Amino acid sequence: MSALRRRHFITLLGSAAAAWPLAARAQQASKIPRIGMLSPGPYELAATLDAFQQAVRELGYTEGQNIAIERRYGDWKLDRLRSLAAELVASNVDLIVARSTTAARVAKEATDTIPIVAIAMADPIEDGLVASLARPGGNVTGTTFLGPELVAKRLQLLRDVIPGLSRVAALWHPRAYSERTMAGILKEVEAAAQTLGLQLHLVPAVAPTNSPAHFPR
Repeated sequence: MSALRRRHFITLLGSAAAAWPLAARAQQASKIPRIGMLSPGPYELAATLDAFQQAVRELGYTEGQNIAIERRYGDWKLDRLRSLAAELVASNVDLIVARSTTAARVAKEATDTIPIVAIAMADPIEDGLVASLARPGGNVTGTTFLGPELVAKRLQLLRDVIPGLSRVAALWHPRAYSERTMAGILKEVEAAAQTLGLQLHLVPAVAPTNSPAHFPR
C-alpha cells in the first residue's frame, strides 16, 4: 500500500471511529419507550387499551411517535399467556401492563426486573404479587378491587336493586386467582347468600368454551 493510500485509509478509519459514538448517541436518543400490554382475552385488552391510550395522550405521548405499545392476549389459554409474557420479556419492553391477576402472575413469573403495572387484581397479597399494599416491594404495582372483601356487598346491592330476589346464579373462574384467594371469595359469597336468605348457584366458567383444559392447574 502506498503512503498516500495509507494516509487516506487512516483518515477514513479515524473519521468512522469518531462517527460511531455520535451514531450510538443518536440511536439512543431516538429510542422510544416500549410498553407491553398483556391480557387473558381480546375484550379485556381492548377495554384497557382505550383508557390507557387516552391517559398517555394526556401525558404528552402518542403511539407511533414517542411511545410504542405491544399488544398481546392469550385467548383465555394459560399456556399461551405464559408464552406471550415470556415473549414480551425477551423483546425487552420497558414496562408490562397486565390486565387482571392472571396476566400479572404469568408476567411476574417471566421477569423480576421489568416493572409490571397490574390492573384489577383481586387480592395481590394473597396471590403472591406484592408483599403488602403499603410497601409492595418487587416489580409489581397496580390497582386491586380486593375480591373477597367486596363479594358480600355486591350480593347485598343486587338484592337491593331487585326486590324479592330469591335465587342467584354466579359465574366464576376457578383459575382466575390463587387457590387461596378463590377459596376466600367462595366462602364469602356463600356466607353472604345464607345471611341474605338467597339460594346461590355457582357456575364455573373456565373459558368461552367452558373447557377446563384451557387453564390447567
